[in-house]
Amino acid sequence: MQKEKILVIGASGQIGVELTLALRKIYGNYNVIASDLREENDLLKGTGPYVPLDIMNKEMLHVQVIRQNITQIYLLAAILSATGEKNPNLAWNLNMQGLLNVLDIAKEEHLHKVYWPSSIAVFGPTSPKINCPQQTIIEPTTVYGISKYAGEFWCNYYHHRYGVDVRSLRYPGLISYKSAPGGGTTDYAIEIFQEAIEEKKYECFLAKDTYLPMMYMPDAIRGTIELMESPADKISIRTSYNISSMSFSPEQLASEIKNFIPDFSITYKPDYRQTIATTWPQSIDDSIARNDWNWKPEYDLKKMTKDMIENLSK
Repeated sequence: MQKEKILVIGASGQIGVELTLALRKIYGNYNVIASDLREENDLLKGTGPYVPLDIMNKEMLHVQVIRQNITQIYLLAAILSATGEKNPNLAWNLNMQGLLNVLDIAKEEHLHKVYWPSSIAVFGPTSPKINCPQQTIIEPTTVYGISKYAGEFWCNYYHHRYGVDVRSLRYPGLISYKSAPGGGTTDYAIEIFQEAIEEKKYECFLAKDTYLPMMYMPDAIRGTIELMESPADKISIRTSYNISSMSFSPEQLASEIKNFIPDFSITYKPDYRQTIATTWPQSIDDSIARNDWNWKPEYDLKKMTKDMIENLSK
């Protein structure tokens, strides 16, 4: 059996840092190659190999895959929802072409597996708001959502047409204390903790009753690895799995934070991100992920808030 050699593209990003470290624990530091356009994230320094890589340069990517004997790729490089609306063409080109480059190389080099994240941004104003199902009306209104939805079908196509074992999760908003948020609509749920600890106050860019599906990063990382390590015959969804953990509003999160920081106060000043948020579901039905590969979240709002505050206070 060939030893797995994993390439993480976008390793310095919000998910990439923690996923790279988790994969290195499982597969060994030198079997997980981190890569990014940006400089190596401080948390990754000294933990294993790092190569600068531009996902848009297919030839260079192909060279790295062959040179490093790569068997799996985790493609995390993307332009997120809020940032994407400022430069739609760039977001479409990077999110789409990057994926096609990886899928092509995976096909040619017979890679064992590819991971590519989708997002709740694929859903739009016409999707069900509560317990949004796996198969439903999907009409995204952001370039990020459009690129993710198109990407899901490219993954499905490469799996059925060429046998590429590509797997995906539709991430909700992700919350983490280790790496900075990446320009998404759910970033308030990270900023609020930092401001609560440092300033005791926060001005939120979403309205107080905006419910959105969220997940704590340790759950997202574990879910990703559990999906990737599941036997192929357990994977019934080749577009992207709904995955869920908790849903809350800024008001609810603020009141949970007040249990730890009593003098914390929040004000609301919704901006352009509010219009994006209102098009997304408030909660997600992930029963297929639970049935197929036993997905189960560990963190709820209370447990996550406690962990975030303890770690950020250090």
